[in-house]
Amino acid sequence: MLRVGSKAACMACRNLVSTNMGVRFRVPLQKLHPLSRAIHHRYSGNANPQRPPHRSAARYFTSMSRLPMRPPKPPPGSGGRGHQQQRNFWVARLAARLLKLRYLLLGSAVGGGYTAKKTYDEWKDMLPDFSEYNWVIPDFVWELSEHIDLDKLAKALPEIEEIAKLLPDLDKIGENFTFLKSLLSSGVSLGSEVKGASGLHLLLETTGDPPLKATDSSASATQEGNDKQYKKSSDKERLDQLQEELLRTQLKYQRMLERLEKENKELRKVVLQKDDKGIHRRKVKKSLIDLYSEVLDILSDYDANYNTQDHLPRVVVVGDQSAGKTSVLEMIAQARIFPRGSGEMMTRSPVKVTLSEGPHHVAMFKDSGREFDLTKEEDLAALRHEIELRMRKSVKEGQTVSCETISLSVKGPGIQRMVLVDLPGVISTVTAGMASDTKETIFKISKAYMQNPNAIILCIQDGSVDAERSIVTDLVSQMDPQGKRTIFVLTKVDLAEKNLASPNRIQQIVEGKLFPMKALGYFAVVTGKGSSSESIDSIKDYEEDFFQNSRLLKDGMLKAHQVTTKNLSLAVSDCFWKMVRESVEQQADVFKASRFNLETEWKNKYPRLRELDRNELFEKAKNEILDEVISLSQVTPQHWESILQKKMWERVSTHVIENIYLPAAQTMDSGTFNTTVDIKLKQWTDKQLPHKALEVAWETLQEEFARFMAEYKGKDQDDIFDKLKEAVKDESIKRHKWNERAMDSLRVIQHNALEDRSITDKPQWDAAIQFMEETLQSRLRDTESVIKDMVGPGWRQRWMNWTNRTPDQHIRNETKNELERLLKLHDEHTAYLANDEVTTVRKNLEGRAVEVDPVLIKDTWHQLYRRHFLQKALSHCNLCKRGFYYYQRHFVDSELECNDVVLFWRIQRMLVITGNTLRQQLTNTEVRRLEKNVKEVLDDFGEDLEKKTHLITGRRVQLAEDLKKVREIQEKLEAFIEALHKEK
Repeated sequence: MLRVGSKAACMACRNLVSTNMGVRFRVPLQKLHPLSRAIHHRYSGNANPQRPPHRSAARYFTSMSRLPMRPPKPPPGSGGRGHQQQRNFWVARLAARLLKLRYLLLGSAVGGGYTAKKTYDEWKDMLPDFSEYNWVIPDFVWELSEHIDLDKLAKALPEIEEIAKLLPDLDKIGENFTFLKSLLSSGVSLGSEVKGASGLHLLLETTGDPPLKATDSSASATQEGNDKQYKKSSDKERLDQLQEELLRTQLKYQRMLERLEKENKELRKVVLQKDDKGIHRRKVKKSLIDLYSEVLDILSDYDANYNTQDHLPRVVVVGDQSAGKTSVLEMIAQARIFPRGSGEMMTRSPVKVTLSEGPHHVAMFKDSGREFDLTKEEDLAALRHEIELRMRKSVKEGQTVSCETISLSVKGPGIQRMVLVDLPGVISTVTAGMASDTKETIFKISKAYMQNPNAIILCIQDGSVDAERSIVTDLVSQMDPQGKRTIFVLTKVDLAEKNLASPNRIQQIVEGKLFPMKALGYFAVVTGKGSSSESIDSIKDYEEDFFQNSRLLKDGMLKAHQVTTKNLSLAVSDCFWKMVRESVEQQADVFKASRFNLETEWKNKYPRLRELDRNELFEKAKNEILDEVISLSQVTPQHWESILQKKMWERVSTHVIENIYLPAAQTMDSGTFNTTVDIKLKQWTDKQLPHKALEVAWETLQEEFARFMAEYKGKDQDDIFDKLKEAVKDESIKRHKWNERAMDSLRVIQHNALEDRSITDKPQWDAAIQFMEETLQSRLRDTESVIKDMVGPGWRQRWMNWTNRTPDQHIRNETKNELERLLKLHDEHTAYLANDEVTTVRKNLEGRAVEVDPVLIKDTWHQLYRRHFLQKALSHCNLCKRGFYYYQRHFVDSELECNDVVLFWRIQRMLVITGNTLRQQLTNTEVRRLEKNVKEVLDDFGEDLEKKTHLITGRRVQLAEDLKKVREIQEKLEAFIEALHKEK
């Protein structure tokens, strides 16, 4: 409500008038003030004789407004008219107050809304970040509420009375703090004794007692001493009671937290299980730790080049052998997953364990799809056995440990997220059964992991043995002298407390005063009683009971946050993620620069080639080799038979001529010829011929396979595959075994073919004669070539080429001339010279001053007679061209006997039938078996990384491999960094 006569009222009146009249004007301020006073006096009825109203202004205002004005208030005693005016004035004042209330409500609403919004924003900022669980909660929280019994959940929560029981007695705590304050102000420390009268005097001053005077009597002095002693003992008792009570209170809170944490774990498990059953239908993204673990898996297989070293963080677990490394890792993973042994080396290769949270407690290898349920003992035993097998498989022959990493992931409710690497235990002495370089190899592996500047070193020290016997502390001090990334863990504290005469030694260890090694933190844990059958829950209970009753904690030698594997797990996880956040982006930049360098090199060296890595090149070569093997099945039967017959005759022709034909033909008797031929053919068929035939078939298959590969190579084939294809061919041939059962059937077929002497028609006869002529002519040319080498060049060659015979060739030439004269005299001479004939030839040569040895004479005779016999056989072959009529009429007494033609026909028929039989076996069986062998060899090579690395080599391959790895690492690092920023 505006006060009449005020400056604001004048302004309001001025605006009202200007609005109603539709005229925009402003009344001067000096004119409105008198006008306001006049209106006030008029309506209030209080005329001021000293200050009369300004009539001209009133008239001006009335004429300009043209509004009905309120009549002036009548003077007192004017009757009903005055009462009506007073009532109208009261209504106007009420309306004005209501209007004022409306503005107050509107202002309050605006201010209250702003304040509520600000309070909501502040409250929202105080909430923790639940972005990690966005994939679980937002999409199905309402559906999940239908599946969860909220009443049952409410009943599971602790009652207020139970929580109140766990709360400490505040009054007692107040008394204890007052007592502590008095002790501290008097200069008496906790756990110390009060010495002297001065200390007691200060204590009494702080408690409010008056100081004793020096003028007291001797009785008073005695009483004062008694009071001092009593006060001293009571102070110690109260200190002990206070310490025990604080410890009990801490344990109560710890049990309460563990209970709430267990219930929270069960609720999270229910939520995740409901998600697995299909309430949450969208695809579940990989967790942050899984993304990081994938990067480490790729880096473990990556051969670092171009200074792209692996400096990503991980927790490296090192310690002396049997110090309890594996037990600590199992407590963190909450499962007995590693093989165990009594004193012997069990960890033979690095084991990378990726820990993450999940609805079920399971484990899985990187390269396997099998899940091991860690809540079942049979799965735990199978997992331990599989780890042991993988370790032994990774160790090469003659070695004890391996540097190959076994990658394992463990998921479960409440498990801290991190990546740990369990290394073989450090040893001081090489024992029997170990390789001589085992100690150096373990040191090399440990240093390789610890020299990573971002690796967190979890140094495990056995507390049950003398600290001076430790080796690992010196090794860790060398790799991390400042202790900026080392966490020290003292195991088997229960045995240490029991065996050590001075428990202060444990305090010195966990305070970092006994070892020269520095560390970020020191922890003391108990990992069971030493039995391999203990469960994780029983070990946890034993550890909690031990530290609850241990004097190490009661006497203040150990801090509460320094004990139990649970506190250790939380500390290691926090340190791990802090290191990851500080270093991962820098490592991503390193790989980005490496990728740029590799891509630039590829563009400069191989601008027109695709970036195929070793696996892709192997698949390409595999397809080409299989195409070449399939091409063998497209070879025509005629081609197979032609090749087989030709190669078969090349293999057996020498045996047929030298061991069958010539011995039989040189008998000069048809009956003896046929008998000798039959006997020798039978022996040949039973012992040699089938084996020779199979050898020929197998060699033919190999040659055809090689021929197809060579032809394919000429079709713009990449020469990078040559080494691989040659190895595949050799290994396939080595593995291929010919079907031995075919040999027996082949022997029967060949024997029947050679037994058949019947030539049914003239074309067969002519074909046999042609085959015989070609064979004899080939042998005659070979024999003449041998004779020519024996006797040296003839007169024409000597004249044209200016060459001369050697002395040996001269002697052989003279011997040849003498033996040729003998053959002219005795055209039907036998194949062998008689002794007297040898003597005659020798004497004739001596008469021409040529000294010759009898052996040389016989050797020369053999070649000359062979040529003479082959020439006669060829002339006889020409005569037999017209002998088919006599053969068909069985004219045995005929002068024209062609038994040699029949022999060659039998041989030719055997070659045809053998070639046909081998061709059928090749096309129906052996080609398919070879194709199968090739596929098996390719599959074996494909699984053998070392073999592929050896067979597919070169800078091009290595560059493509590095490019693929670096790109994959960079992409996964970027995905991990993006997820890491979202989690923040």
